Amino acid sequence: MKSTGDCTPEKLFQELDNDPSTKLDNDQLDRITAMVNEYQGNIKSHLIEQQEKKSSRADRLADHIASFGGSWTFIVLFCTFLGIWMIINLMSFAFDKPPFILLNLILSCISALQAPVILMSQNRQAARDKQEAILDFAINYRAEQENMELKTLLERLDKRLERVEQMGLTRQAESEDNNG
Repeated sequence: MKSTGDCTPEKLFQELDNDPSTKLDNDQLDRITAMVNEYQGNIKSHLIEQQEKKSSRADRLADHIASFGGSWTFIVLFCTFLGIWMIINLMSFAFDKPPFILLNLILSCISALQAPVILMSQNRQAARDKQEAILDFAINYRAEQENMELKTLLERLDKRLERVEQMGLTRQAESEDNNG
């Protein structure tokens, strides 16, 4: 494994983020492994920190809107709003009589704005998930390398133990022949 002194986490993050279509080559794997070794248990927190540095205010706002738009709080509040709107407009001082054309316009506008915001948030989450998957791959790759090294070491130890046992049996047989 070669050392990559010029590889900063920021450069690696930018490289992985800017070129998602390429497969990882050995150089990239070496750099990812170096990063994994450098950050060990703090990889995901480092990734989140990098994502937050990279994200704009609008991106964070889209995440919050999508988070609220997909919650039970939003559903309850929205149903309450619809109920109040309909009750008010079924009374004598109605400003939007059935079939509630103004309400339909408002709902259409909310849907037209909420859908792209949710998609933007999902795209950002997909990018984060992809980065985490790459880092998980790097961790698994490194663990696999360590497992293979341990397996090789255990096989060598097993062979040495067999030789020692054979030598012990040979010496025991020789000593029995000499004594007998």
